[in-house]
Amino acid sequence: MSLTIEKVQSKRDLHAFVTFPWKIYKNDPKWVPPLIGDVKKLLSNKNPFMEHGAIESYLAKRNGKVVGRISAVRNAAHETFHRESVGFFGFFECIDDIEVARALMDQAKARVKSWGLNAILGPMSPSTNDECGLLVDGYDTPPMILMAHNPPYYAKLMEELGLVKAKDMYAYIITSDTVPERLVRGAKIAKKRNPDVVVRPMDKKNFEAEVKIFRDVYNQAWEKNWGFVPMTDAEIDHMSAALKPAVDPGLIRIAEVDGKPVGFALGLPDMNQAIRHANGRLFPFGLIKLLWQARKINQARIVALGLVEGYRRSGIDVILYHDLFAYGMEKGINTGEFSWILEDNVAMLKPLESMGASIYKTYRIYEGTL
Repeated sequence: MSLTIEKVQSKRDLHAFVTFPWKIYKNDPKWVPPLIGDVKKLLSNKNPFMEHGAIESYLAKRNGKVVGRISAVRNAAHETFHRESVGFFGFFECIDDIEVARALMDQAKARVKSWGLNAILGPMSPSTNDECGLLVDGYDTPPMILMAHNPPYYAKLMEELGLVKAKDMYAYIITSDTVPERLVRGAKIAKKRNPDVVVRPMDKKNFEAEVKIFRDVYNQAWEKNWGFVPMTDAEIDHMSAALKPAVDPGLIRIAEVDGKPVGFALGLPDMNQAIRHANGRLFPFGLIKLLWQARKINQARIVALGLVEGYRRSGIDVILYHDLFAYGMEKGINTGEFSWILEDNVAMLKPLESMGASIYKTYRIYEGTL
């Protein structure tokens, strides 16, 4: 049977690329179909990632039928910040066939090599600031907002392709109808130790100013994390505009000392509980289904929590967690996911475990040489 790899060039190609996952997951009740329009924007020049990066996408076809897809990704900001000659692969989807998977990966590697790079990491779709990582454990529940989901056989394909683990990332979960007692006690102690700290919810009326605080603290707090790349103003603005409709100000907490922001916690309602009912399309009826189902959301994902240098290990993180918990209880949110967290980020892992959270999903970044 004839197998070909074709570059995505036309609108028709792009549509085939974006909608191919419906074939892979047609019998997977845990999969959450992404909004087709959002994925197309992510792959277009409307994505500010393209100001310092490149995404080239490919389709695998057997006898004219699409059987897989992949993107080769270049992130010049990563190359500069980490001083690494590394490229990425992302948006990987494939039937359970090593011949198809190898042809796709060979194409991605060839493109990355043509950029003068000597290693490949992934999946990154297209960066650590977006959906990334391959799910290798925890297939029995749907993914929360902006998290990945894939069939178990993808890990087997990666290993057969000779890719090896670069880093694992965990998703922790906790379900409770009350704020854990240990967290209540810890927050009281932390507040006594930090009498000058004020933790407040986001002010959505001053959305742009609050986004600036997020950007400044984020780029300071995460600068030493593996894989981190500072977000540009354009990327922050783009992401905040996309997430604004889903933002609940009470799930975003900002810590200040003498009016100066020193940390924040960013939580989002798990819109995937509603998005899955739209089946990728907002019109003609998807939007109505989404809005109706959004009223039933009882989960939240804590996307990020960080403190600037000088305030880490101060206990302010405990106050942030406590306030998120307390607000969630008021809103009927009884399940929280904390993700993703690097496997060696002990400063984040231990506090979560101490409050009763446990690992329920593991994601993996793979690497390979060219």
